[in-house]
Amino acid sequence: QVQLVESGGGSAQTGGSLTLSCTASGNIINIALMSWYRQAPGESRKKIASINEGGAVYDDSVKGRFVITRDSAKHSTLLRMNMLEPEDTAVYVCNMYITSYERSGDYWGQGTQVTVSS
Repeated sequence: QVQLVESGGGSAQTGGSLTLSCTASGNIINIALMSWYRQAPGESRKKIASINEGGAVYDDSVKGRFVITRDSAKHSTLLRMNMLEPEDTAVYVCNMYITSYERSGDYWGQGTQVTVSS
């Protein structure tokens, strides 16, 4: 059974930094794509960063401030969030497209709260 476990998050002040981590475990054959989504109160979930073997893509709202990295051997991804703004307050959720011995498809982390105060 594949599972994604997130860590990190919490509270920060405007201009501060936080790092989120997400690690997959289970009978994993390949992870094609690792992504981070966020959902602010009253808004729909939105993809903000993704990375595959070819590189990373960012939403305009975080470009230049957030950095996504991956460690394929460890089945993990980090989201380094810099120059945080109150508008970054949201629940952040990790997503991976994983091929396992059971199935291929999307897997989701449990979500972690990030709160940025002014």
